[in-house]
Amino acid sequence: MSLIERITKVGDAQVWYDNMPVESVYTVGIAGERFLRAIKDQGAIMGTVCPTCNLTYLPPMMYCERCFAELEEWVEVGTKGTVYSYTILGVSLEEEPLEEPQILALIRMEGVHGGLVQRLGEVKPEDVEIGMAVEAVFKPQKQREGSILDIEYFKPV
Repeated sequence: MSLIERITKVGDAQVWYDNMPVESVYTVGIAGERFLRAIKDQGAIMGTVCPTCNLTYLPPMMYCERCFAELEEWVEVGTKGTVYSYTILGVSLEEEPLEEPQILALIRMEGVHGGLVQRLGEVKPEDVEIGMAVEAVFKPQKQREGSILDIEYFKPV
């Protein structure tokens, strides 16, 4: 299966045993700046709430993707979540072999639409499971720079 084919049934999911190009450019915008500032200053993970659809978005958005309502309410979504999906990385972005494999996971917080892609730590690749409860580990306050990497990783709870 190529990278452009879509999986439409769960049973069609397969393991990919090859290189996957990972390149992106991302500008944080107004919502992203406030989100990253909360991580830096308070060690808090924030989302935005749609007053019409009652969805809490993570990462936060300025407008609801369903009804286009402006999202002005900000709430803490907590620092605990569950592993929704994950992959084991053996090669760096520079295509160099990693000394130790790294685990990258999609973390979902309860009651939230969306989630965060972040590293897992304090766990071996063979011990990671879908649905595993995890908690954010933040860098010390003085080392935070206003980046998603101010969350060093998520660890099992």
